[in-house]
Amino acid sequence: MKYFFLALAAILTLSQCSKVPITGRRQMSLLPEKELIGMSKTQYREFIGENKVVATSNLKAAMVRRVGNKIAKAVESHLISLGMEKRIKGFEWEFKLVDDNTVNAWCMPGGKVVVYTGILDVAVNEAGLAVVMGHEIAHAIARHGNERMSQGMLVQGVGAVLDVATSSNSSLTRSIFLQSYGAGSTLGTLAFSRKNESEADRMGLVFMAIAGYDPQEAVGFWERMAEQAGGSTPEFMRTHPSDEKRVQQIQEYLYEAMNYYDAK
Repeated sequence: MKYFFLALAAILTLSQCSKVPITGRRQMSLLPEKELIGMSKTQYREFIGENKVVATSNLKAAMVRRVGNKIAKAVESHLISLGMEKRIKGFEWEFKLVDDNTVNAWCMPGGKVVVYTGILDVAVNEAGLAVVMGHEIAHAIARHGNERMSQGMLVQGVGAVLDVATSSNSSLTRSIFLQSYGAGSTLGTLAFSRKNESEADRMGLVFMAIAGYDPQEAVGFWERMAEQAGGSTPEFMRTHPSDEKRVQQIQEYLYEAMNYYDAK
């Protein structure tokens, strides 16, 4: 047991402990973010090749790109102002609309964002879509995928974590990535914790606000998500269902987010 804790201490020393933007929460990331972004690009290309991407000339696809680019530009400027530009190092933003009735959207490490047509009816308008995309982009900026995968490595044991923490491009890292994110049609389905989801809600409100979208739109969006859910849970809601508690929490975050919103 003594050697276990000594090894664990060594792992934590080797790992990168950093603060999440906006919330200031400290997190542990055992994976080199560069490696995670590289693997994301590969899986993203496979997903795009196997699914029906809506043509860029389509008005809804154009809206997805417009909202995504506005939020990405605002986020980049904000992180640079905070001296946290490393959070977006290696990011190559892409925004795609996929023809699929699933109520879902996701953003992979490195800024690869996919929105499913099924969630557009819940979004209703551009501001509602900004709620969705701000939330998903927040997951990537907060490096929640790295954090969740790091937790999975710890569960697998000290030896596995040491292998990942001290080596680059390891087969174990790729294996854990594929197990966590899946491949093909299941890409982007990493189950975040309730803490991660709440953090993405809070950060997403700020991101949409600095991009010029009214964060108060989030209340109506999550109320519509609750109605959409009925007796089932849409993929987008994952481990943090849209219930009265979530709407209440969103309302509490609004005070902070409105400080970033410049209504024109």
